[in-house]
Amino acid sequence: MKNLLLSLTLLFLAVPQIHAQKDSLRNLDVNLTNYDYPFPVTYIAFESQGQKLRMAYMDVKPAKANGKTIMLLHGKNFNGAYWEQTANALINKGYRVIIPDQIGFGKSTKPAHFQYSFHELAANTKRILDELQIAKITILGHSMGGMVATRFTIMYPEMVEKFILENPIGLEDYKLKVPYQSIDNWYQSELKSDAKSIKNYQLNSYYDGKWKPAYTPWVNLLAGWTLNKDYPIIAWNAALTYDMIYTQPICYEFDKINVPALLIIGQRDRSAVGKNLASEDVRKTLGNYPELGKITQAKIKNSQLVELDDIGHMPHIEDFDRFIKPLLEFLAK
Repeated sequence: MKNLLLSLTLLFLAVPQIHAQKDSLRNLDVNLTNYDYPFPVTYIAFESQGQKLRMAYMDVKPAKANGKTIMLLHGKNFNGAYWEQTANALINKGYRVIIPDQIGFGKSTKPAHFQYSFHELAANTKRILDELQIAKITILGHSMGGMVATRFTIMYPEMVEKFILENPIGLEDYKLKVPYQSIDNWYQSELKSDAKSIKNYQLNSYYDGKWKPAYTPWVNLLAGWTLNKDYPIIAWNAALTYDMIYTQPICYEFDKINVPALLIIGQRDRSAVGKNLASEDVRKTLGNYPELGKITQAKIKNSQLVELDDIGHMPHIEDFDRFIKPLLEFLAK
């Protein structure tokens, strides 16, 4: 009996420690092996560009399936873990949820050398669906994930039943306004990142100067990498993906989307890649999501725009209830 009580006590004490680890700044290794994701992680192995790669994903299944699958694609400064609350809401409605970490992100391989493209990321994502023998999906992309989702839908239209964008980047062509930066320059900039600079960037770009403690774990995930001796490989992959975003716009191809579409756009968002590199006058014109949302919705046939006032770049983190309501309504149609 004493042993049972001791075990229960230790278990009770361990729970807040787990949460504390997720909320605290600590050294994180390159593939986040010392960071727990909310659901079991599976890997698919393949070769690309002469390298052996592993792509991590979570396959979250409902207790009572409705026969539908939705894939959630993360943004550039994130990984699949931040979809936890969204995934739980979706499986409660019967959806199977697939959550990949793209190559170069989260628990997936960080290549030493890689030519990133949205075509490559979309093709890699399809490998997971093929492995799981999933032929039809709804696809939801946030931030950079919106660019991946767009490319995936254009490349594999037969697989996509519904298309959803949550504050995607790439609604404008950054190279028309932002001076070109070499990959080496992006790399040197990334090497200077620390917890303070990461928080400051997210505060101003994502949340329009309004900070809540709930946002801290997503700063610490990035900042934890900067404490690791292998951080340069993270910085190099970040530089390569910045170049991909800058040089491969998708804003000219939204008219190729032919499935029911939903845009959920937080109206306080002012995110734009390389915004700090533009002149002050030009900077004011970048990342105008109230305007970009309307322009994009007009380009996509059979699309619906939901504008969320007083919410920034991260609706599913900043105000989950206001995000999930239109999402579930759209899915139920």
